[in-house]
Amino acid sequence: MKRGDWLIEEQTPSYQTRWRVKDVLHVEQTPYQLLRLVEMEDFGRALVLDDAVQTTVGDEHIYHEMIAHVPLFTHPNPERVLIIGGGDGGTAREVCRHESVTKVDMVEIDRAVIEACKKYLPETACGMDHPKVNLVVGDGLKWVADHTDEYDVIIVDSSDPVGPATGLFNRAFYENVYRALKAEGLFVAQVLSPFFHQDLIRDVYGVVSTIFPITMPYLTVVPTYPSGLHCFMLGSKKHSPLREGIGKPSWPTRWYTPAIHRAAFELPPMVAELVEPAGVQTGQ
Repeated sequence: MKRGDWLIEEQTPSYQTRWRVKDVLHVEQTPYQLLRLVEMEDFGRALVLDDAVQTTVGDEHIYHEMIAHVPLFTHPNPERVLIIGGGDGGTAREVCRHESVTKVDMVEIDRAVIEACKKYLPETACGMDHPKVNLVVGDGLKWVADHTDEYDVIIVDSSDPVGPATGLFNRAFYENVYRALKAEGLFVAQVLSPFFHQDLIRDVYGVVSTIFPITMPYLTVVPTYPSGLHCFMLGSKKHSPLREGIGKPSWPTRWYTPAIHRAAFELPPMVAELVEPAGVQTGQ
């Protein structure tokens, strides 16, 4: 790939997303994946793993605010947080804004992603340098399995369920997440597009809802992700994301608000139908 080429992300044999590349900043085959940092014409610098866009400076705030603030404002007093993945640092940046949070363990398997993002995506990578963050280069699967009753919130900020992220989408992993959480703990994971990954959303809900008493998908819009509509899955031991008294950020946000928090759980019928047979709560 060179300047002026098209970055092509194929969703199905008949559907592609294409971006004009203004510049190629970094290319590296890591032990886990093909890593590229490029600059797009419209969305600026972007992290691309195995030809799939992970984040761009143009719209990263939407994803990172929604994956971080929804669970952290759902929990009444989050202090200990675990981030699995999130090598660009954006989720850590948002988590550390919460005054109640005292320590963040961030476990990213690919050191090359961390180093490249620190160089080319300082807007997000700054989160990894926060004094609250304990950055670990290692396997998030093993980390979760080795920790019990330790975290208030766990955020699974993984890439798509291929390559190094495959094990982050199965029952054994979610059972270990449950054990790693305290009695009032909860977790969130990204589960991709309701248009292109319906089976994944249905399957993850089916598993998580048998482990966590409160299991609720929620939505946001990320322009550079497939279809623009993106889904997260929240599993909680005790606290509903629609409980009374949801907090309000004391800092400026670019996307998240308490009203958007509540609205994210109002599922369109086409999404609710993916999980309704299992009795999904839709925020009604």
